Amino acid sequence: MRKADHVLNIIRDRGKRGLPVEDVYRQLYNPDLYLRAYGRIGKNAGATTRGTTNETVDGMSLNRIERIIGELRSERFRWTPARRTYIPKKNGKLRPLGIPSWSDKLMQEVMRSALEAYYEPQFSGRSHGFRPNHGCHTALRAIQKWKGVNWFIEGDIKGCFDRIDHKGLLSILRDKIHDNRFNKLTANLLKAGYLEDWRYHPTLSGTPQGGIVSPLLANIYLDKLDKFVENELIPRFTSGKKRKPNLKYRSLKLKYRRRRHRDVAAAKEIRKAMQQIPSYDVNDPNYRRLHYVRYADDFLLGFTGPKVEAEGIKEKLREFLSKELKLELSEDKTLISHARTEPARFLGYEIGRSLENSKHDRRGHRSINGRTSLRVPRDTLRKRCDLYKKLGKPIDRAGLVNDDDFSIVDTYQKEYRGYAQYYALAQNAHTLHQLQWVTLTSLLKTLAMKHKTSVNEIAKKYQSTAKTSNGPRRCFEVRVERAGKKPLIARFGGISLKRQRWATITDLRTTPFKPVRTDLIQRLLADSCEKCGSTQKCEVHHIRKLADLKIKGRREKPLWIQIMAARRRKTMVVCRACHMTIHAGRPTQIASNRIKVTGEPYDVKVSSTVRRGADGKGV
Repeated sequence: MRKADHVLNIIRDRGKRGLPVEDVYRQLYNPDLYLRAYGRIGKNAGATTRGTTNETVDGMSLNRIERIIGELRSERFRWTPARRTYIPKKNGKLRPLGIPSWSDKLMQEVMRSALEAYYEPQFSGRSHGFRPNHGCHTALRAIQKWKGVNWFIEGDIKGCFDRIDHKGLLSILRDKIHDNRFNKLTANLLKAGYLEDWRYHPTLSGTPQGGIVSPLLANIYLDKLDKFVENELIPRFTSGKKRKPNLKYRSLKLKYRRRRHRDVAAAKEIRKAMQQIPSYDVNDPNYRRLHYVRYADDFLLGFTGPKVEAEGIKEKLREFLSKELKLELSEDKTLISHARTEPARFLGYEIGRSLENSKHDRRGHRSINGRTSLRVPRDTLRKRCDLYKKLGKPIDRAGLVNDDDFSIVDTYQKEYRGYAQYYALAQNAHTLHQLQWVTLTSLLKTLAMKHKTSVNEIAKKYQSTAKTSNGPRRCFEVRVERAGKKPLIARFGGISLKRQRWATITDLRTTPFKPVRTDLIQRLLADSCEKCGSTQKCEVHHIRKLADLKIKGRREKPLWIQIMAARRRKTMVVCRACHMTIHAGRPTQIASNRIKVTGEPYDVKVSSTVRRGADGKGV
């Protein structure tokens, strides 16, 4: 059996060379692909969420993988309909979301790894959504490099994921994947349908929302849009090596050179006049530039030229999407805005063009004019601050009062850190000091309410200094001392709010093709119960979070809880009999007071009795 990463690297190499790939379906018989998929998605929070069946990641075993492979060999594998639920969007509407069963999730991850290995080298560098080494920040950093943009064209595809044409998508896959069985498996996935209120609904279009492979299928489909812009629009609307010089600026420059030594005062006035006009002709009819960036179904174009041509570009995009991809541009969200007077919105940032004549570089040249600027929108910052306010003042959060101090500080820090780091690219990142003050005040009020004391007393108690890359910074921290171990520290603050021009947050792992063999996979392959030592029908017991181990009202914790808590793990490999006793809540039965897990012994105090089977092993 070949290693999964070896198989994926072969597929990836064919993708790099643009060669078609065959016999993909047969590669799905490789168990190592499923172990790799399990290592990637088994720890996700959604892995323990049920779909339309009771199957979840809990109880994962090698037998499950063998069953799926057996169904694939005989071509009896069938996708189950997803369970439809709804999640709220920012505009108040509800977004449909499908939750597949665990076997479908595992199968989709295997398919996704094969498709990503082949198509990722062929994707456009201007596409940044749901790709390794790409994300919101890489898209925004690409926009930062645009210069002299006059117009922004904000593009949004109406109901993109729900309206992807199945025939068109399968046609794109058949062009490069010459494997009818694999394409048939993909077609069955697309039309598997969903259950809503336990009523079946077919899916006649779109990729399965909530499915693991859905974002990749959407990228494969929208890659045609990227190629259209790159191969047709950008060459057509790009002309001229550079703009013509501004004759008025050139004449002032000559006057300045003549008078800068003879008449200093007059030279200064000429210099001021030069700073008020551009050095190049901004209306040069022979100079055009078109830039493009896409993130999922949202895209942004920056155009240097007249508005009439920008409107023409928009119409060409509308026509291509309608005819070739059978998609529709959203009229409300597809806008043409002037770069200097009407900033565009993309990925939560406000994007415009800078104009500042008084800002100079070391050579005395204007260094900001014409550059694309990224800013934190005022209304977005205000809405975020309002989450911690009432009647214009920061308030406490009563819902957190019953938590310990460590959890409260950690919750506030996670919320604030995520927001501060996302807007690290913004030129006005310093405005986040307002959010920092509001969040900190709400935190101190919550702790003061919990301990029935004043905000000043709480501030004195928890005030500290954190060492960061930018030097020491004032913060507030809670320490939980542990015997023989390092203390647990929850800290609020200590984050620099200076602009970070090269900050990067990516969507996926940066090394998707390196070998993935986690400790969990090694324990599963050992095929030995970590509770009784049995080697028959071993499977993995999963819990959603470690906090679930804290069962209230029980003086003595069961053995399986003691083992998982000691190792700080959310998984435990057990035999079928032990797994049933765990879920049934019956007393723990073991073979020895000395538990050995993957070669690492742990002494656990056991009060339950030992029962041995006919073979002498604990059951």
